[in-house]
Amino acid sequence: MSTRPGGALLEATRGRSDEVIAEFVDVHRHYVMGETTVRALNGVSMRITRGEFVAIMGRSGSGKSTCLNLLGCLDRPTSGAYLLGGRDVARLSDNDLSEVRGREIGFIFQSFNLIPQLTVLENLEVPLFYQGRVGIESRRKAEGLAERVGLAGRLDHRPAELSGGQQQRVAIARALMNDPLFLLADEATGNLDSNTEREILALLDELNREGVTIVIVTHNDKVATHAERTIWLADGKVDRIVENR
Repeated sequence: MSTRPGGALLEATRGRSDEVIAEFVDVHRHYVMGETTVRALNGVSMRITRGEFVAIMGRSGSGKSTCLNLLGCLDRPTSGAYLLGGRDVARLSDNDLSEVRGREIGFIFQSFNLIPQLTVLENLEVPLFYQGRVGIESRRKAEGLAERVGLAGRLDHRPAELSGGQQQRVAIARALMNDPLFLLADEATGNLDSNTEREILALLDELNREGVTIVIVTHNDKVATHAERTIWLADGKVDRIVENR
């Protein structure tokens, strides 16, 4: 494992492709709260290449949650550029940004965010439902992804009938439904016991070996070691990059 400082543009060193799919260029994000300006990010530049597994870490207040919101197109930079698939999405309208978010990014949340009234199969179809693409094709895709994450026999179950690990498997399969540019995981194992955490991380490792790009924001050192590299933030800047493998 090696460490290097993170002043300049961050290049992927062990990505499986040289294709840059997400890039921050001198990104700043400031929030005005009354007479106070909170400088959450202060000139962050980084690149994610296709096929990588990257972790983003930092202490409370380091800027990692802001970084997650910007990567996920849930917020916009105050200044700087966010290139997603080569397109600067920072200046898009709310509607266009929402469309990009739904098509290009697969979200995995700590709290799973499944719809309790829907079955596993119906939860998996939700991303395509919002795009008007529900039908035989979407059902077959949902069934295939459910099988891929080990839930082929649970398609008719609702979230309350599943364990936490099974719910997170549903969330991972749902995140893959749109064939996104990358999976963005927010403390994806934070609500799981240690054994289930290992199972979910093993699944993410396997998906990454198959070519799925994964960015995970976490405070857990053990989770971060599954990534090829860890980008550490401090005081809204890139502090260092740790090569894990």
